[in-house]
Amino acid sequence: MNPAEYQAMYRVEDTLWWYQGMRRIAAVLIGDRLTPGSRILDAGCGTGGNLAWIDGDASRLCKPPTGFGVDLSEEAMGFCQARNLERVARASVCDLPFGSESFDGVLSFDVIYHLGVTSDLAALREAARVLRPGGWALIRVPAFDALLSAHDAAVHTRERYRLASLKERVSAAGLVVERATYANTLLFPIAAISRMLRRPSHEPGEPSSDVRPASGTAQAIGSLALRLEALALERVALPFGLSAIVIATRPREVPR
Repeated sequence: MNPAEYQAMYRVEDTLWWYQGMRRIAAVLIGDRLTPGSRILDAGCGTGGNLAWIDGDASRLCKPPTGFGVDLSEEAMGFCQARNLERVARASVCDLPFGSESFDGVLSFDVIYHLGVTSDLAALREAARVLRPGGWALIRVPAFDALLSAHDAAVHTRERYRLASLKERVSAAGLVVERATYANTLLFPIAAISRMLRRPSHEPGEPSSDVRPASGTAQAIGSLALRLEALALERVALPFGLSAIVIATRPREVPR
């Protein structure tokens, strides 16, 4: 990502409705998979907000796990240090510095779509490698190439996915897809129009992302929308949205 985007992320990821709502959705999708003593890897932890959530808020939403994080960015590591996160390492998600079968769960929140990830399949295979048999992974990516915008230019998006293509790649990595859904559905029409108006060619100068503080009204509307989606996801999958999400597991026995 553009270096300035790490500062923008760090400034708002504890309070912005989008981050709060997507963590709530993740908690619903993970469900009771977070168990006492489980080891969770945040593969591509960015500035550390989600890793802090694993160690803190997630224990109230679910059960207390132990979180570890990796990210290749020096800027990201600096912000993780500012959060006093100790279990973090600078490394590529395509070459994780952990032994095989080291973790009970792997989180990949908006990571494998970046230009800096040389191969999304390699990253997914690494996630599968470090998972224990029966372990789970949550993979989230942005959806629909038609929505490519200045935001994507700023965060160095290689591609946006359809759910079917994400499921195919997760399966190709040796994981078994258990659940797949879109998210950010209720605000999709407004966001889609905004993204289409923010084509990179329409904005001069250095592109900037949509990561910024929200007005009080936008915060309230966004929070409500994602709360409603989290409730819906307890029962059904959502048919479209700005994000595509897969929950997958590593087989207990590798097929021969």
